[in-house]
Amino acid sequence: MKLLFETLKPYRLFISAALVIKAAGTLVELAIPYILSYILDYVILDRNVGDIVFWGVMMIICALAALTGNIIANRMAARVARNTSKSIRHRLFSRTLTLSAAQIDAFTVPSLESRLTSDTYHVHHFVGMSMRMGVRAPLLLIGGIIVTATLDPVLTLIMLVVMPLISVSVFFITKKGIPLFKQSQKSVDSMIRIVREDSQGIRVIKALSKSDYERRKYDKANKRLVEDETRASVTMAASNPVVTFILNFGLVAVVLVGALRVNSDLTQPGKIIAFIQYFTIISNAMIGITRIFVNYTRGAASMQRIEEVVRTPEDITQRSEAEFPSREGGRYLEFDDVSFSYIGKKDNLSHISFSLGCGETLGIIGATGSGKTTLIQLLMRFYDVSSGSIRIDGRDIRTMSAEEIHTKFGIVMQNDFIYQGSVFDNIAFGRELSMSDINEAARLAHASEFIEKFPDGYEHTLTSKGTNVSGGQKQRLLIARALAGKPEILILDDASSALDYRTDANLRRAIRDELSGTTTIVVAQRISSVMNADVIIVLDEGRIIGMGKHEELLERCSVYREISESQIGGAFLE
Repeated sequence: MKLLFETLKPYRLFISAALVIKAAGTLVELAIPYILSYILDYVILDRNVGDIVFWGVMMIICALAALTGNIIANRMAARVARNTSKSIRHRLFSRTLTLSAAQIDAFTVPSLESRLTSDTYHVHHFVGMSMRMGVRAPLLLIGGIIVTATLDPVLTLIMLVVMPLISVSVFFITKKGIPLFKQSQKSVDSMIRIVREDSQGIRVIKALSKSDYERRKYDKANKRLVEDETRASVTMAASNPVVTFILNFGLVAVVLVGALRVNSDLTQPGKIIAFIQYFTIISNAMIGITRIFVNYTRGAASMQRIEEVVRTPEDITQRSEAEFPSREGGRYLEFDDVSFSYIGKKDNLSHISFSLGCGETLGIIGATGSGKTTLIQLLMRFYDVSSGSIRIDGRDIRTMSAEEIHTKFGIVMQNDFIYQGSVFDNIAFGRELSMSDINEAARLAHASEFIEKFPDGYEHTLTSKGTNVSGGQKQRLLIARALAGKPEILILDDASSALDYRTDANLRRAIRDELSGTTTIVVAQRISSVMNADVIIVLDEGRIIGMGKHEELLERCSVYREISESQIGGAFLE
């Protein structure tokens, strides 16, 4: 809960003011039964109508003051809860964006979504209730006991016997509830994962007639969530009946003992009536405290999950040049005996070495799972190499800041995305780019030809994931986005799979002719996409099994030759 207290700290004066107002309203409310007792035992006996009206008006004033104070304090509590959850949500989202790829893999995207939504909501609810009831309930409890002690110490002892029983019950129920709520949130993560996967693959699900299968899978996850939430809720719900039973038992004892004391002239009826009212107030206060503990249980479990992300240390940090010194005289881009493993057991890439001059083009080809995308992720330092080094312009990328590295690149990934917004906004992608920059990028990507056919041109609204454009149009928009920033290194990771051969060839020719100073890396399945590259590497199971130019690989690499022969038709479009 340390993160919560850190977030609340800027609001401490505002919270203090709210608590003071809440406390004042609560104390005034405590006076009402005492005034009633005084009226019944003393004012009525004098038969003075003026005194009766006066004290009656005082009760009304106290009730209105308590109402006003509670309303003001509750509005202030709502404001603090809103701002606190907003700050926590912002901090969590910001940290999520800076997590390394390995950390995102560990948390999983559905879990991060759950923490940003349901967990922050639980914290919001806990903060609001704590401020509303956190002062009111204890004051009603303690104040009620103090006032009743002045009314009738004997009856007060009955309540003091009841309180420890309630406290022990609430403590053990709460202790058991926290892990149950954490488990229920994990079930929420699983359900969100299924919803996310099914929403992304809804067309495939329908095409393969697997709606019933996915429905059963969702029902299973939903049932598990219901069971976990039921287990947690039933456990915590036991607190209210237990507290109510103990309080009612105490109330019966108060009524019986009070009746005996009135009958023996040891106390007055007005005091017994006031005492019963105070006992009711104390009962509601105990129930309120119980509710706080219930919400604390859920809020604490959610805060632990949020803090796991926020407090996660950065595992990819900028290292010193003393540890990884620069090398002069090397080529622009170098992989020096690079090996990497995702889970630290079997290498996903083994002993990868190659170099590339500034403005040259590297082609990477290989079977699915051969390590092509992994190599790109290492180059952009989404992961750190297990051994070896990667250098750009003589500097080890581990000595560069994340911003310095990533501003060098323009990239189109296999599973890149279009968000809902205009064509211009999707290409600019939040960068300060002019209309001429966007037009030039779209022209190079051969996207301007279809963009300009839209009635509203670059202001045409694209739907989420680009569902209102074709696959080839989407890929050209993504390539335009990569080119718009005028990158030093352009990476096209299977970026032309949806393009026809002619468009693909024209695109590569435009990049080669007009971006001669840009170092280009093309990851592809087509030989025609890489055959004119200055260097081509062939990957197989994480190892380089062939490297050279197209003609050299046709002679020396049987795998490359087989791929080329099977796709030879595509080469004639050059």
